[in-house]
Amino acid sequence: MHPTSATVSAPPRAAAWIVFAAGVCAALHVGKLPPAIGALQQALGMSLLEAGFLLSLVQAAGMAAGIAFGVVADALGLRRSMLLGLVLLAAASAAGASAPGVPLLLALRALEGFGFLMVVLPAPGLIRRLVAPQRLSLMLGVWGTYMPLGAALGLLAGPLWIAELGWRHWWATLAALSAAMALWLWRGVAEVPAPPTAARADSVVARVALTLGSTGPWLVALTFALYSSQWLAVIGFLPVIYGAAGVGAGTTGVLTALAAAVNIVGNLGSGRLLQQGVPAPRLLGIGFGVMALAAAAAFAGTADTGLPPAWRYAAVLLFSMVGGMIPATLFALALRLAPGEQTVSTTVGWMQQWSAFGQFAGPPLVAWLAGRAGGWHWTWLATGSASLLGLLLARRIARTLRRP
Repeated sequence: MHPTSATVSAPPRAAAWIVFAAGVCAALHVGKLPPAIGALQQALGMSLLEAGFLLSLVQAAGMAAGIAFGVVADALGLRRSMLLGLVLLAAASAAGASAPGVPLLLALRALEGFGFLMVVLPAPGLIRRLVAPQRLSLMLGVWGTYMPLGAALGLLAGPLWIAELGWRHWWATLAALSAAMALWLWRGVAEVPAPPTAARADSVVARVALTLGSTGPWLVALTFALYSSQWLAVIGFLPVIYGAAGVGAGTTGVLTALAAAVNIVGNLGSGRLLQQGVPAPRLLGIGFGVMALAAAAAFAGTADTGLPPAWRYAAVLLFSMVGGMIPATLFALALRLAPGEQTVSTTVGWMQQWSAFGQFAGPPLVAWLAGRAGGWHWTWLATGSASLLGLLLARRIARTLRRP
């Protein structure tokens, strides 16, 4: 890799870590909202349902056009796409810091979704070009932690920041952080061209047709949707659940951040297990099975009939930690099941599109169930149904991988 005149590039392995840091920065914009929900409800009169849509609206761009953004990333160049995404995140968050009401904040949240996609879609393909093949599974396991790490940092720092300086200053700070991350990426990572032996797709339409005409991209995309819908719904509403139970804001932030952070353990463990030859469908099956059981333990029953609070929280930790094996496994599968080198970002885009749909639909569905039931004790029904479908898709992926 040779630096251009505009960059002083890091060595490939270090450059891969800069790409990972950019993903964490983008994920902070997803994780910045849950600790701000209470402040937004007080300041702007936002309802719980509006909070659910605000939580998930950052995924609207991915839900509507994830595959298109994947094609754009392939066409623009992976590094250039990430740079543009970080700049867009910075601009939208800076504008959100002065938003006078919920409608504009919702619109800017959707705009942040476009920036988020332009950062995270090309990242796996860029990492693939930066690291040695024998380290790829391990580094993809690290990449799979970008979302829980960014969410955990936001959930941990957000309550303290908002309590001291307000939610608008929180938005402005993350805008500045994204701008700084764009500068670091521009200076530290050079554009890496696709291997000359890569199969070429002649046009945007050809790339999309090649991706959507293959079974593999559909399987990983639908599986990611079933995972993301339940993870964001559970972790995203933990501050509201604990706040309603009378838990202090500082304690709530720590508990929620820990629940998001343990997801990293599953991601890293999955990358190492894949590197050691454990079949990917087996890891998916373990992840979905444990998520279903843990969600039932965490939410089933009332305060009088269910498990004690400490055991419920332990089940939430298990839900997030073991479930963390799923995203890292799916990123590795996306590289294997993409129909060609030139469609890797397109395949990841399709996967992100369905992941975004899951994240868009999950929180409002759980909020609706909670409103109808008068509590959170039916949450396990929604998450368990998603896990059951995920187990069925894992079996289908196993059959697909066995084909010549």
